[in-house]
Amino acid sequence: MDEFFSSDEFMVMIVPLIVYWVYSGLYEMLGSLDNYRLHSRRDEDTKNLVSKLDVFKGVLFQQSLQAATTFLIFKLTHDPNQSKTTSTSTTSSFPTLARQIFVAMFVLDAWQYMVHRCMHSNKFLYRNFHSWHHRVVAPYAFAAQYNHPLDGFLTEALSGAMAFFISGMSARTSIFFFSFTTIKGIDDHCGLVLPWNPFQLLFSNNTAYHDVHHQLSGSKCNFSQPFFVVWDKVFGTYAPYSIKKREGGGYEARALKSCDN
Repeated sequence: MDEFFSSDEFMVMIVPLIVYWVYSGLYEMLGSLDNYRLHSRRDEDTKNLVSKLDVFKGVLFQQSLQAATTFLIFKLTHDPNQSKTTSTSTTSSFPTLARQIFVAMFVLDAWQYMVHRCMHSNKFLYRNFHSWHHRVVAPYAFAAQYNHPLDGFLTEALSGAMAFFISGMSARTSIFFFSFTTIKGIDDHCGLVLPWNPFQLLFSNNTAYHDVHHQLSGSKCNFSQPFFVVWDKVFGTYAPYSIKKREGGGYEARALKSCDN
């Protein structure tokens, strides 16, 4: 047990959680950038159907379940002999790491699209589980992982486990991958359109793209998360959008097509 708490596997459990609160905390500190906001601070308090305190507690509970799931997965699949062998092996080559990261991103996106769309298509699943996430009508950074526990397990925990095993990445590599995934998820919910943000420049699946999905008129489109928009385009649920300046400051994202699929 002592070895576990000093291992890469333990870091996979803890580091993304630390990254989550540090990075989302930075966005909360940037909340005064009204000229870049998709929703005003007042919208976060009046339009959302859940308080920030309840979101905070809900995310902590969600993360505790994910940490427990990660712990169980590593304990059930841990091979002491393999650990001793791999600890003395050379670091994976850059092409191998790149392939593993790409495969992990592909698996994560594919699973999350499938489950996410299913949660919206089935009235029972949406009403009882996924609607929790959509209580946050005006998204903000630390609400990114606010989900019903079962929704969070099916959508995030399982997709992460499959991405890890199918890609074949090491526990150490997964520390960086899941920290990056955490940052990307926060970016998608931050509610700030920042022209210098590299994630929003490099990825079409960004803050404005996901904000359209959180709007009532966009609940049947833009299911893809967290990296690419390919699955929305393949299955006809892609809604391009425009970003316009809003009177009084800030921006507004609007879908350019109907989301009646």
